[in-house]
Amino acid sequence: MKPRAPEHIAAITPYPPGKPLEELEREYGISGSIKLASNENPLGPSPKALQAIQTAMCSLNRYPDGSGFYLRKKLSAKQGIPFDGILLGNGSNEIIELVIRAFLTSGDEVVMPAPSFLLYRLVVQWMGGKPVPVPLRDLDIDLEKMAEAVTGRTKVVFLTNPNNPTGAVIGREGFESFLAAVPAETIVVLDEAYIEFSRDPDSPSGFDLVGRESPAVIVLRTFSKAYGLAGLRIGYGVMDPSIAAFLNRVRQPFNTGSLAQAAALAALDDDEFLHKTQQTVWQGLDYLYAEMERMGLKYHRSQANFFLIEMPCEARLVFEAMLHRGVIIRSMASYGMDRYIRINAGLPEENERFVKTLEKVLSEL
Repeated sequence: MKPRAPEHIAAITPYPPGKPLEELEREYGISGSIKLASNENPLGPSPKALQAIQTAMCSLNRYPDGSGFYLRKKLSAKQGIPFDGILLGNGSNEIIELVIRAFLTSGDEVVMPAPSFLLYRLVVQWMGGKPVPVPLRDLDIDLEKMAEAVTGRTKVVFLTNPNNPTGAVIGREGFESFLAAVPAETIVVLDEAYIEFSRDPDSPSGFDLVGRESPAVIVLRTFSKAYGLAGLRIGYGVMDPSIAAFLNRVRQPFNTGSLAQAAALAALDDDEFLHKTQQTVWQGLDYLYAEMERMGLKYHRSQANFFLIEMPCEARLVFEAMLHRGVIIRSMASYGMDRYIRINAGLPEENERFVKTLEKVLSEL
């Protein structure tokens, strides 16, 4: 008899991983592909981070600093946040998992926007909890409905700002009203993975809210996007030190590697690279918006480095046709958005190739 996992594990639909770019090219018989599907930094990693990695490689025989002391110290000074309230993670994804592991018990509820980052639902199911999805309103997070969804069984609320996959942000006034409506014992996780790309001055910064007692706010940030370190898996959470103490109880020792810590530490000093990344993304988005309008396609302006485009047919058909031509995009079918594709802004030549390829594909479908 084969081993059988508990029902709450067996019922999970795994996160859909993509294939390596090289394997896709081999499988489809193409070369010179461009990838605009994973919201990655088109400029590559921070140059200062690369230099730091070269230096740190000489000490790979040593275990990494389990506390991430120097990176946390730099984050505390640069962002004005409490040192003891900073927790490093193997990407900000790990902080999401640590929050659920530390505070959720079987049957507890977790409120989240729908659609939003797929990992929220998965980690809740891992712990035998109950995801409570709240539908978006015109592709915006419906804070009023989310507040209404909170019950006595709600342990955590996830908010993504900007939201993935829509790129929409929440306003400061609406967010304050939402926090006022949430019970003191509820944890609100504000996921700001894409906040560096927001051009909306009304969007709240989670760092201003850390230390609230009613409710407790946890802010998530990552080095994967704006700093180009997605392959190193390094992120962090900011929270009241009392909450960080619980997360440290369930955190694996040495959960972030020495190369990742060194790269992130150097990247924080690379303001020139961050500015260049922002300008590349913003200029790319503006160009793509204009092209979508020229083509008569509906799209949704975004405060992240990606945006949604509505297709006149099923998105999976467009995805497959674009893939055969070496342009990798994201179909939103797994998010329940069967007619939407999502792309991130790339380099100018990548953006132009996407537009030309999309025009050709749509003319043939």
